[in-house]
Amino acid sequence: MKLFKKIILSLPEYLLIAAVLFYWMSAGLAINYIAIGLLIAIVLQMKYKNKVVGIAIPTLLILTCLYMLLALISEVREFPNFNSEAQTLLFVGLFYFLATILVSIIMIYKYVGLSIKQLSN
Repeated sequence: MKLFKKIILSLPEYLLIAAVLFYWMSAGLAINYIAIGLLIAIVLQMKYKNKVVGIAIPTLLILTCLYMLLALISEVREFPNFNSEAQTLLFVGLFYFLATILVSIIMIYKYVGLSIKQLSN
């Protein structure tokens, strides 16, 4: 069980890097400063493991994903009927944003737990 927990807690940064790369590729921009900034922040977080940044990055991502979920719902409602294009947009968007929120919550749990352990020592 401890091995499973260790594996789960080591994944969030890698999955967030994958999510940022997916965002960068889907945006279609050669130079995307937001994606570059997020990648640098996540890689630096992986190296230095700062508690404050480890909580701030996923909190920012959760808030952004919640906003984008509202935008997704608004976009799906613009379709006159719920055809295959609307279904694809809804299901891919829901999967992407909900998975990013879940990974961000795991990362917050990781760094809140890390700060509690340091306080008890």
